[in-house]
Amino acid sequence: MPKTGNWPERRGILVLWMSTVLINVTFVETDGTEEHFKVPVGTNMLEAAHSKDIELEGACEGSCACSTCHLIVMDVEYYNKLPDPTDEEIDMLDLAFGLTEMSRLGCQIKATSEIDGIRLALPVAT
Repeated sequence: MPKTGNWPERRGILVLWMSTVLINVTFVETDGTEEHFKVPVGTNMLEAAHSKDIELEGACEGSCACSTCHLIVMDVEYYNKLPDPTDEEIDMLDLAFGLTEMSRLGCQIKATSEIDGIRLALPVAT
Protein backbone atom coordinates (compact mmCIF):
# COMPACT_ATOMS: atom_id res chain seq x y z
CA MET A 1 0.00 0.00 0.00
CA PRO A 2 1.51 3.37 -0.92
CA LYS A 3 1.99 5.90 1.83
CA THR A 4 -0.36 8.86 1.71
CA GLY A 5 0.90 12.24 2.89
CA ASN A 6 2.00 12.21 6.52
CA TRP A 7 -0.44 9.50 7.68
CA PRO A 8 1.35 6.75 9.61
CA GLU A 9 1.21 3.24 8.23
CA ARG A 10 1.11 0.20 10.50
CA ARG A 11 1.34 -3.40 9.20
CA GLY A 12 0.29 -2.32 5.74
CA ILE A 13 -2.90 -0.67 6.99
CA LEU A 14 -3.32 3.07 6.74
CA VAL A 15 -4.06 4.39 10.21
CA LEU A 16 -6.23 7.48 10.28
CA TRP A 17 -6.05 9.72 13.31
CA MET A 18 -9.34 11.34 14.19
CA SER A 19 -10.07 13.91 16.82
CA THR A 20 -13.25 13.45 18.81
CA VAL A 21 -15.44 16.52 19.14
CA LEU A 22 -16.86 16.85 22.65
CA ILE A 23 -19.72 18.94 24.00
CA ASN A 24 -20.51 20.00 27.55
CA VAL A 25 -23.50 18.29 29.18
CA THR A 26 -24.80 18.75 32.71
CA PHE A 27 -27.00 16.14 34.38
CA VAL A 28 -28.99 17.51 37.33
CA GLU A 29 -29.65 14.75 39.86
CA THR A 30 -32.92 14.53 41.79
CA ASP A 31 -31.24 16.11 44.83
CA GLY A 32 -30.11 19.11 42.76
CA THR A 33 -26.49 17.96 42.44
CA GLU A 34 -25.06 18.91 39.05
CA GLU A 35 -22.70 16.55 37.25
CA HIS A 36 -20.73 18.17 34.40
CA PHE A 37 -19.31 16.00 31.62
CA LYS A 38 -17.75 16.15 28.16
CA VAL A 39 -19.72 13.95 25.75
CA PRO A 40 -18.64 12.93 22.24
CA VAL A 41 -20.78 14.27 19.39
CA GLY A 42 -23.09 11.52 18.13
CA THR A 43 -23.56 9.90 21.55
CA ASN A 44 -27.12 9.80 22.86
CA MET A 45 -27.77 11.03 26.39
CA LEU A 46 -28.73 7.56 27.66
CA GLU A 47 -25.30 6.26 26.61
CA ALA A 48 -23.65 9.35 28.06
CA ALA A 49 -25.43 8.90 31.39
CA HIS A 50 -24.47 5.22 31.60
CA SER A 51 -20.83 5.95 30.75
CA LYS A 52 -20.72 8.46 33.63
CA ASP A 53 -22.58 6.27 36.16
CA ILE A 54 -25.66 8.52 36.19
CA GLU A 55 -28.69 6.55 37.38
CA LEU A 56 -30.84 6.56 34.27
CA GLU A 57 -32.43 3.17 33.66
CA GLY A 58 -33.00 2.73 29.92
CA ALA A 59 -34.81 -0.62 30.23
CA CYS A 60 -35.19 -1.01 26.44
CA GLU A 61 -31.48 -0.28 25.90
CA GLY A 62 -32.16 2.79 23.78
CA SER A 63 -34.66 1.36 21.30
CA CYS A 64 -37.37 3.96 22.11
CA ALA A 65 -39.66 1.27 23.52
CA CYS A 66 -40.00 2.52 27.11
CA SER A 67 -39.91 5.77 29.08
CA THR A 68 -37.27 4.89 31.69
CA CYS A 69 -34.65 7.24 30.20
CA HIS A 70 -37.01 10.21 30.58
CA LEU A 71 -35.09 13.47 31.02
CA ILE A 72 -36.20 17.07 31.38
CA VAL A 73 -34.39 19.69 29.30
CA MET A 74 -33.76 22.54 31.74
CA ASP A 75 -33.56 25.43 29.28
CA VAL A 76 -36.11 26.16 26.56
CA GLU A 77 -33.42 27.47 24.18
CA TYR A 78 -31.79 24.02 24.17
CA TYR A 79 -35.13 22.22 23.94
CA ASN A 80 -35.90 24.22 20.80
CA LYS A 81 -32.57 23.20 19.24
CA LEU A 82 -33.48 19.50 19.44
CA PRO A 83 -35.19 17.76 16.52
CA ASP A 84 -38.92 17.32 17.03
CA PRO A 85 -39.79 14.09 18.84
CA THR A 86 -40.94 11.23 16.64
CA ASP A 87 -44.41 9.72 17.04
CA GLU A 88 -42.76 6.73 18.77
CA GLU A 89 -41.02 9.00 21.29
CA ILE A 90 -44.24 10.90 21.98
CA ASP A 91 -46.05 7.60 22.60
CA MET A 92 -43.38 6.53 25.10
CA LEU A 93 -43.29 9.94 26.80
CA ASP A 94 -47.04 9.61 27.42
CA LEU A 95 -46.10 6.77 29.80
CA ALA A 96 -43.46 8.77 31.68
CA PHE A 97 -43.96 9.74 35.31
CA GLY A 98 -43.63 13.48 35.91
CA LEU A 99 -43.97 14.44 32.24
CA THR A 100 -43.35 18.12 31.47
CA GLU A 101 -43.51 20.22 28.30
CA MET A 102 -39.72 19.91 28.07
CA SER A 103 -39.51 16.15 28.62
CA ARG A 104 -37.56 14.01 26.16
CA LEU A 105 -36.17 10.48 26.13
CA GLY A 106 -32.43 10.37 26.73
CA CYS A 107 -32.00 7.74 24.02
CA GLN A 108 -33.42 10.20 21.49
CA ILE A 109 -31.23 13.19 22.35
CA LYS A 110 -28.02 13.02 20.31
CA ALA A 111 -25.01 15.12 21.25
CA THR A 112 -24.47 17.81 18.60
CA SER A 113 -22.49 21.02 18.62
CA GLU A 114 -25.81 22.92 18.67
CA ILE A 115 -26.62 21.65 22.16
CA ASP A 116 -23.19 22.25 23.69
CA GLY A 117 -23.95 23.31 27.28
CA ILE A 118 -27.31 21.53 27.61
CA ARG A 119 -28.60 20.84 31.13
CA LEU A 120 -30.75 17.75 31.67
CA ALA A 121 -32.66 16.97 34.85
CA LEU A 122 -33.46 13.47 36.01
CA PRO A 123 -37.11 13.22 37.06
CA VAL A 124 -37.89 12.28 40.65
CA ALA A 125 -39.12 8.85 39.51
CA THR A 126 -39.21 6.84 36.28
